[in-house]
Amino acid sequence: MADNYLEKKMEALQARKAKEQRAKQIAWKKRMDAYRKKLEEQRAIEEAAAGSGDAKAQEASGAGE
Repeated sequence: MADNYLEKKMEALQARKAKEQRAKQIAWKKRMDAYRKKLEEQRAIEEAAAGSGDAKAQEASGAGE
């Protein structure tokens, strides 16, 4: 009877640890997705700023001709 009790306790512990590990993995994936999205937005903003800067430079060089 004691063996049965200990086995159930151990299985419950392992199940809880597996559930916690899965929750950590999900949280990590969400953080990475948010970070990746933030980087893409920053890159898009930088490209847009660089693109508008190039357009202004072209207008300035074209106006001098």
